[in-house]
Amino acid sequence: MRLAAIAVVAFAACSYAAPQAVTHAIHEKRDYTPSNWVKRDRVPATATIPVRVGLTQSNLEKGYDFLMDVSHPASTNYAKHWTAEEVADMFAPSDATVATVRDWLVDSGIPAERITHSDNKGWLAFDVSAQEAENLLRTEYYIYEHASYGHIETACDQYQVPKNVQEHIDYITPGIKLAAPVKRGHSQRGKSKRGFGMTMAGGIPAPPKSRTPGPIKLLNELESCDVAITPICVAALYEVPPTFGQADPGNSLGVFEEGDFYAQKDLNLFFANFTPYIPKGTHPIPAFIDGAEAPVPVKDAGGESDLDFQLAYPLIYPQTITLYQTDDLNYATNPNSTSLGGFNTFLDALDGSYCTYSAFGETGDDPVLDPTYPDPAPGGYKGQLQCGVYKPTNVISVSYGGQEFDLPAYYQERQCNEFMKLGLQGHSIFYASGDDGVAGPPGDDSANGCLGKNDNIFSPAWPNSCPYLTNVGATKVYPNKTVFEPECAVVDPINQPYSVAFSSGGGFSNIYPIPSYQAAAVAKFFADYNPPYKYYSGNASFGKNGGVYNRIGRGYPDVAANGDNIAVYNEGSFTLEGGTSASTPIFSSIVNRINEERLLIGKKPIGFINPALYSHPEVLNDITCGSNPGCGSLGFDAVPGWDPVSGLGTPNFPRMLALFLSLP
Repeated sequence: MRLAAIAVVAFAACSYAAPQAVTHAIHEKRDYTPSNWVKRDRVPATATIPVRVGLTQSNLEKGYDFLMDVSHPASTNYAKHWTAEEVADMFAPSDATVATVRDWLVDSGIPAERITHSDNKGWLAFDVSAQEAENLLRTEYYIYEHASYGHIETACDQYQVPKNVQEHIDYITPGIKLAAPVKRGHSQRGKSKRGFGMTMAGGIPAPPKSRTPGPIKLLNELESCDVAITPICVAALYEVPPTFGQADPGNSLGVFEEGDFYAQKDLNLFFANFTPYIPKGTHPIPAFIDGAEAPVPVKDAGGESDLDFQLAYPLIYPQTITLYQTDDLNYATNPNSTSLGGFNTFLDALDGSYCTYSAFGETGDDPVLDPTYPDPAPGGYKGQLQCGVYKPTNVISVSYGGQEFDLPAYYQERQCNEFMKLGLQGHSIFYASGDDGVAGPPGDDSANGCLGKNDNIFSPAWPNSCPYLTNVGATKVYPNKTVFEPECAVVDPINQPYSVAFSSGGGFSNIYPIPSYQAAAVAKFFADYNPPYKYYSGNASFGKNGGVYNRIGRGYPDVAANGDNIAVYNEGSFTLEGGTSASTPIFSSIVNRINEERLLIGKKPIGFINPALYSHPEVLNDITCGSNPGCGSLGFDAVPGWDPVSGLGTPNFPRMLALFLSLP
C-alpha cells in the first residue's frame, strides 16, 4: 500500500537535538562502495529528505519451518498446503512494533502530525530536512553518482538507531544502499533476460517446411541434436513421453515475461515445422498486468518470449500456458525508466495482500525501485495498480533476473518472503540461474560483472539466492555427442558461438544462509571437491582474507536442463538460441506434466519442490562435467552430486513421476 498522504514541510533549521547518552547502535553499514559509484557533495542541510522507517513483522522467522512442513517428503503434512487466508493471518504485522517506533520518533522531535503510516502499519514515513535526518540517525548524507549511468542517489555510509528500538526496525531509507537503472540486453530494469541468440549462418540448414511427428527414436532427427535442440531432442534427453487425453483446465503452466513479446507468426512457424500436432494459432492465455500487451508483429518479436513458448508447448500440449505479461511499455521497455527493481507488480497481481504486505521494512511496492500506477508518462497505463487479479498457476517459469548486489537486501528479503508464501499455498516457482558463470553481466557493478575493490569477488544472482525458489542451470549436448550420452554443463567462450561468454550462473548467496534441505549436499560438495579459492564466511566478512565467495551462503542452482543451441523461430526466421532462459521452461514444463498426473489421481500439486529433490537426488541425471568461469577464475566444476554449476542435475521424467506419484 502506498501512503494516502504525506505532509511536506521544509525546515531551515534543525528541530532535534541528539541525546548525549550512548544508547544507540549502528543499524546498517556499507562494507564498501562499488567502483562505479562516486561520492559527491554533502546533501545541503535544508534539503528535504523523505524518510521511510521499515518495521519488523510477525512470525516471519517461522516461515521456513511452515514451508518445510508441507514440502518435505518425510513430513506427515506433505502437500497439505495453506489457503491464502491462512497465510495472510499468520504473518499479520504487530501494532506494538509500530507504537514503539512512533514513540521514538515523536520523543526525538518529529511532530506526530508529520508521521504517516500504512493501513496495515507496516512502515512509517515523514519528510524532514537533511540536517534533521542526520541528527535523528547520527549520520551524514551525501550525493552519489553512478559513473556509467549518471544516476544520482542520496545515501549514507552507516546510520544508528536507539538500542531499545533496533529490534523493531528492518531498515530506514534513504540508507546505505546504492542502486542504479541498468540496461542489460533489451531490458531497462534491474532484471535482465537470461539468454542469447544467434542468426543462422552457413553450415546449419534451416528445418524443412513441414515434418510429421514420429517415434522418439527417429534417428534422422536425434542424430543432429548436437547441432540443434528440437522438441524430439528434449523428449529423448529426459525420457518424456507424448501427452495424451484431456488436460486439467486448472493446471495451466505460468510463464512470466516483461519487455519482451511473442509473435503468433513465430509460434505458427515453429508448430508447422517441428510440432504439427499443435494447431496453428495456439497461443497462451493472456494474464496482462498493469497495461501490458501481447502478441506483437513478427518484426518486433522478442527472443525470450518466443523461446519460452516454443520449448514449453511441445512438452505440455494440450495443457495450456498462462502468460503473465507485466507492466506497460513505459516501464517495460523505456530506456529512461528509473524503475530498477523487478517482479513486485507481478506479485501484486497474484496476491492482493502483497500490495499492502509489510516485510523487512518494505510495505507494498518500493516508490523508487518499482513502477508506479497510474503511470503519468505519455502512453502509460492509466489504471490503478492491479492487486490480486490473477490466481497463480501451480507452476511458474521465470527466465529473468539480476544480481544480489544491485538491490537492497530488504527489497530482496521481502520478495523472498512472498515466494515462501506462494510455496505454502502449493505453487512451484522456477528461475533461470543466469548466464555469466560466477559473475554478473559485464558492466554490472564493474567491467567484468564482479564485486570487490579488485573486481574478483563472485557475484550471486537475484532473486535466485532466495531459498524458496528452484534455480535452473544449463547443460549442453556437445559436438559429436548424442542425447543418449550424459550432458555436460554449458561452457561457451566468447564468440563460440555467442558474442559474449555463456555458462550457468551459480555460486553462494551473500544474503541467505544455507537452508537445511540442501545442507548435506553442500557439505558433501565442499568435503569431496573443495574449490581452490579463498572464501569468507558471511556477508559481514565480505572479501576478508582474499575470499571470493561466501562459504556459508545458500548455494544455487538447484537443478539444470538443456540450454544451448535451441531451435527457435524468431522474427520470422529460424535461429539458434541459448541461455538458462531455455533450461527453465523445460524443467518447469516437466513438473507441470507431473502435477497433471497427481491431479488425475486426486492428489494436490507438488508445490515447493526443493526438499523432495534434495532428499531424492536419484530421480535426476547427475551432471559431472563442465564449469562456470568468471571473475578471472575457472569458476566451479560440475562434479558428482550437487554442485554450484548444474545443481542436482537434469530431469528424468520416469523417475521423477514415480517419486511424486508415491508421495501423499
